[in-house]
Amino acid sequence: MSYTSAPTKRIGTLELVAILAGLMSLMAFTTDSMLPAMTDIAAEMARDDKSRTQYLVSIFLLGGAAGMLLFGPLADSIGRRGALAAGIGTYVMAAIAGVFAPSLELLILSRFFMGFGAAAARIVSQTVTRDLFSGAEQARIASLIFMFFVVVPAAAPLLGQQIIFFVGWRGLFGVYVLFGLLVLGWFLLRQPETLDPAHRRAFRIKPILAAAREVLTTPVSRRYLAVQVLMYGQFIAYLSAAEQLWVDALGVGDMFPVYFAIIALLSAGAGFINSRLVMKVGMRRMLIAAFGSQTVFATLAFGLWTLGGLETASDPVRIGVFMAWTLSLFFINGLTLGNVTALAMEPLPHVAGTASAVIGAFGMGLGMPIAAAIGQAFDGTPRPIMLGAVGCSFLALTLVLTDMGRERKA
Repeated sequence: MSYTSAPTKRIGTLELVAILAGLMSLMAFTTDSMLPAMTDIAAEMARDDKSRTQYLVSIFLLGGAAGMLLFGPLADSIGRRGALAAGIGTYVMAAIAGVFAPSLELLILSRFFMGFGAAAARIVSQTVTRDLFSGAEQARIASLIFMFFVVVPAAAPLLGQQIIFFVGWRGLFGVYVLFGLLVLGWFLLRQPETLDPAHRRAFRIKPILAAAREVLTTPVSRRYLAVQVLMYGQFIAYLSAAEQLWVDALGVGDMFPVYFAIIALLSAGAGFINSRLVMKVGMRRMLIAAFGSQTVFATLAFGLWTLGGLETASDPVRIGVFMAWTLSLFFINGLTLGNVTALAMEPLPHVAGTASAVIGAFGMGLGMPIAAAIGQAFDGTPRPIMLGAVGCSFLALTLVLTDMGRERKA
């Protein structure tokens, strides 16, 4: 079916949530499933410096941040379906190039364009959510999407490990092609266009810059964009160092994907809890509880590792403490992501695509330097990652508290 000939009947909420979760999962699956491939790729393409393979994760996320700046405005110009078709097309072609990449440099380049194209899936998922819902209801739906979506990245390292075992790391790129085509086909077959023709914006630089300026000059949007930067900073720092933390620092070996899956699956309940509480408690109070809790949990974990003798404790104790803290990080991410996005986009329904693009691109793009700074401090223990979470969560908490004060005065 052409993306211009959309179905006209609106689908049910459950299927809508599943489709949008599938779109959101594309970036997460492509990121997390690559983690078990690092060793094999290093053995083939980077024997002299294994650490260079870490760019396969960071460059993908950088491509995603860049892609959001294109596909957000494009979604406001040609529609959500057309933008998605263009993005997934780019993703699929880049993944095919990755299958045949003869060097690490070309493989990294293919990952950049995979991230660039995959950004459309995330943008369209968030924009369609904003088109159909608003305020706390938008946050509730976003939380339900997160609850479904988290299953895919939870299993991604384990699935990646099994795919690599049977068909090698190049076969993993073939799976990316199939996944991309699957979510695109499902969306085009079932989801009608949600952009009102009266709200289409010409795809020109000047209107795009004007819409971006509106995002960055709207106080509420700017404030929660900063909160999102801090969220991404602490989470990407953990994700980039995950293999080193679990395999090198904690010595779990091939069990790393299993631990990763257990933690991510246990955190899936965060989306459901938020969807139930946000309508009663409110988005800002949920954020205060979440960031306040993470500040406390990360501080306790850092203190135990620094002063509590965990360096010399038995492996089960060390793994247990680290696993408990990691679960808190994932769980609180599930409590906050939908709320932060909804608060940032709430004043901007007339430029939802560009708003989603700017917030996502700046959030991820500015979060990466924070993550890199935390990662550079890696000392063979989880301490730097935990301390980074303390700082990021405390600053995010401060921003939300000051916004609450501003709201009361208003």
